[in-house]
Amino acid sequence: MATYPASCVALEWPLRREGRAISELDDIDLLVKTYRARLLRFVTFSTGDPDLAETITQDCLLKAYNARLSFRGDSSVNTWLTSIAVNLIRDHQRTQKFKFWKQARATAVDVTDVASFIAVDCTSPEQQLIAKEQVAKLSVIIETLSLNQRTVFLMKFAEEMDLADISQSMGMPINTVKTHLHRALKAVRSQLGAQ
Repeated sequence: MATYPASCVALEWPLRREGRAISELDDIDLLVKTYRARLLRFVTFSTGDPDLAETITQDCLLKAYNARLSFRGDSSVNTWLTSIAVNLIRDHQRTQKFKFWKQARATAVDVTDVASFIAVDCTSPEQQLIAKEQVAKLSVIIETLSLNQRTVFLMKFAEEMDLADISQSMGMPINTVKTHLHRALKAVRSQLGAQ
């Protein structure tokens, strides 16, 4: 019997498990490595609470991993994870616990911490300060948007998702997504112009 290097043996690993093709959802470590940072950024901007965002992100990845057999492949894994995150955010907002954390956040969380999500590789300290101030202003404005407007706005501009993926993630018609995006942009522009 011939012996093969470990890399070749890995290639011989069955490409099907339980009657279905193996996907990136089958490896929890790869799933976390690939999608955690993006999901955490989205959920942090959506909730405004880094601790809550960490919890929701972990719940989202675990829920996706546990439900991987139900993933039909009608959308990308990214879109599917975002829709799970949106639903978890909605669930948290319906609870009394969310109301408590929202009040605590209003008095304890520094909004300028969100600026750490902006890549500032080759910028001066002055440019970094201006970027943090702009993010702080935008974060305050985003808080005034309705949940759907905020979610659509962040999916479009922070996550660079297209309207079809946003529609699928949120489970709403594309025209409704366009309406929420239009209203969010109008609100953001008017409030930025007033400052």
